[in-house]
Formats: sequence, C-alpha cells, structure tokens
Amino acid sequence: MLIPISPLLIFGIGAGLCFAITEAIGLLAALFPAAWLGMFSAEPAMIATGGAYLRIVGHFYGFFGIGLSLYFASQGAGRLLWPLGAGALRLILALLGGWLVLRLMGSLDAFFATLALALLAYGLAMFAAVKAGVWFK
Repeated sequence: MLIPISPLLIFGIGAGLCFAITEAIGLLAALFPAAWLGMFSAEPAMIATGGAYLRIVGHFYGFFGIGLSLYFASQGAGRLLWPLGAGALRLILALLGGWLVLRLMGSLDAFFATLALALLAYGLAMFAAVKAGVWFK
C-alpha cells in the first residue's frame, strides 16, 4: 500500500537538502578562503579581498541553494512568476543596495554584507512563496 506524501513535504526535504549542501560549501569557503582562492591566483590582494567576501557572504550560500533549487522546481511546475520576482528582488538588492552602500560608506565589507542580504532575501522569498502554495494556484 502506497502512503500519500504531501508535495509540501517533498519541497521541504528537497529545499532542506539544498540548503545543507550549499551552506556547507559556503561555510567551508568562509573558514578556509585561501584554500579555495589559491586555486585561482596567489595574488595577495585577491586572496585578501576574496577572503573578506567569503567570510561575510559564505554564511548565506544556503539561502542561494534554497532559492535556486526552488526556482528550478517552480520552472518544472510551470509557475515562474514568484521565482522571477524573487530573482529580481535579489538583483535589485545587490545592484542598487550595493551601489548605495559603496556610495555612502565606501566599505567593501558593507558591500559584501549587502550581497549576503540579497542572498538571504532571495532564499526566503522563494521558500515563503512555495510554502504559501503558489505551485497549486
């Protein structure tokens, strides 16, 4: 006898797995940025700047994983309005927020924090939309 499984349970498990995998990658990159960045260059300025980016933004990679996995699942469900909106939100936060932060503060750390906020907003917007049932309307 087959036990019925809720589509929301399946989405929750899939989103959770994607979060865990991409968050683990981000945390490892944040903890050991030189190991990752050293594969591309030994330039000290690049290692320092890239390391600062990874230490700030790497902690939010899980939210990008959720957003991206739910984007593709939404594409498969034929429901792209919310995923495109969440992607636009991320783009606006990253571009306009990043520009504003650089213009007002001139701080790369604040700029990287804005990029982290954009990833957080993207993942949470996608999760909230799918949890609210946009696939089923």
